[in-house]
Amino acid sequence: MTWPVLESLPYAQHLQPFTGELEMDGDHTEVHLDGAELDEAQASGTRFSESAITGVTFTGGDFDHVRLNDVWISRCRWIGGNWAESQLLDVQIMDSVLAGVQSYRAYWRRVVVQGCKVDSLNLRAAKLQDVVFRDCDLSEVDFGDATLINVTFPGSAIRRARFGKVTTKKVDFRGARELDVAQGWESLRGVTIDGGQLAEVAPALALAMGIAVSG
Repeated sequence: MTWPVLESLPYAQHLQPFTGELEMDGDHTEVHLDGAELDEAQASGTRFSESAITGVTFTGGDFDHVRLNDVWISRCRWIGGNWAESQLLDVQIMDSVLAGVQSYRAYWRRVVVQGCKVDSLNLRAAKLQDVVFRDCDLSEVDFGDATLINVTFPGSAIRRARFGKVTTKKVDFRGARELDVAQGWESLRGVTIDGGQLAEVAPALALAMGIAVSG
């Protein structure tokens, strides 16, 4: 399979095929990991920088403390697995699936998640700064106890999300196709929504605030 977007990456001409195996505390720069099926990989502490990951399926495994710096990711699948305390900086995740991934206490900065299906992603106690979820389907994502700074959701559907005890600054839900909060409305003080969203979420918001509506 060809990946034409790779050609636009500033480090594209330096990419070399990744031919080894993932291992703990590996350090990989300017590599292209493509088309692999990785089951229960043990890669805690591994670092990828100025690299691309395409068409890879990650099933289970340990990837805690993984660091991704300036990495482009496309058409990948993450099924379960431990990604706790991972660090993502200047990362783009495109047209991918994340299901049941445990990514609590992670740190994401300048991350774009676009056109992805995200189901039951655990981001509890994570810190997300300058993060965009664009045109994604987000189901049952757990942001509990997380810190969200300058996080936006343009074109995304947010379903049954949990925001209990979240800390927010410049969180903007305007442009989200759906906004369904299962838990934590009381913690979303200061976020921005539009008038249409307010009309849709008013009953849930009133319930969370203990406001009785009659008539």
